[in-house]
Amino acid sequence: MSRVLGLVAASCGGVETRLCAELAGPAAERGWRLAVTLTPTAERWLAASGELDRLGELTDLEVRSRSRLPGEPRPHPDPEVFLFAPATAGSVAKLALGIADNQALTVLGDALGDPAVTIVVGYQVRDTRSGHPAWRGHLDALVSAGVRTHRLDWAGPWTDVLDLLP
Repeated sequence: MSRVLGLVAASCGGVETRLCAELAGPAAERGWRLAVTLTPTAERWLAASGELDRLGELTDLEVRSRSRLPGEPRPHPDPEVFLFAPATAGSVAKLALGIADNQALTVLGDALGDPAVTIVVGYQVRDTRSGHPAWRGHLDALVSAGVRTHRLDWAGPWTDVLDLLP
């Protein structure tokens, strides 16, 4: 039986062309069963590019971006490992501050701090972001909670972040 990877993605540049090819596909090839949750904007971008259907073909679980209604069954098992990639600067800040204003941040926020859960965040931000006075604090807050962080290269492969998974 394969291990479940909670793959969470935000609307970073390239998500519509690189998520399947460089993260979801290679993770599935490594034996992960994908439980995919997207931010609403990432879902729109993937749907517009046709990649949402391709992403759905990589998993037997529903690709979700919305919360379920009361009484609906949970569509994903509880993963022991999450990969949040690509993550935007805004989504990193929200996760660090405990703001769960969409399903993607809710599922991560519920797992953050649980010692039985591994969370890896692969963020893609502009070089100038490191100069923002709050940025270092957001990364430090996540690291102090046990999150493994990795900056995704704009031009290089995103697959490097998969090496941080247990």
